[in-house]
Amino acid sequence: MVKQRIVVGAHYGLKDWIAQRATAVYMAAYTIIFALCAFSLRELNYQEWSGLFSHGLFKFLSFLFFLSVFYHAWIGIRDLWMDYIKPNGVRLALHLVTIFVLVGYAGWAAQILWRL
Repeated sequence: MVKQRIVVGAHYGLKDWIAQRATAVYMAAYTIIFALCAFSLRELNYQEWSGLFSHGLFKFLSFLFFLSVFYHAWIGIRDLWMDYIKPNGVRLALHLVTIFVLVGYAGWAAQILWRL
């Protein structure tokens, strides 16, 4: 009789690995596009900068960039807490602080982008 191995864990490794790669690709592509747009501005002043973000599509793509940064950071920091913080209470507290900070940053990014 073959004894079956009991697999434990949350089973999200592949999904998170793919998500980190996908967010990294999006962030790299957005950075290149943003740099090209920023360097194509005639002057670096508020009017030109505001004009760059006046299009709803560019605001949306920028917000997706920030969401990608925050999700990418969440996966990395969550794994760091899980790997190196052993007391469950401390790990839970760090997870919650990280979530609150990243959600707060996402709200802040939305407020900044849609205020321009």
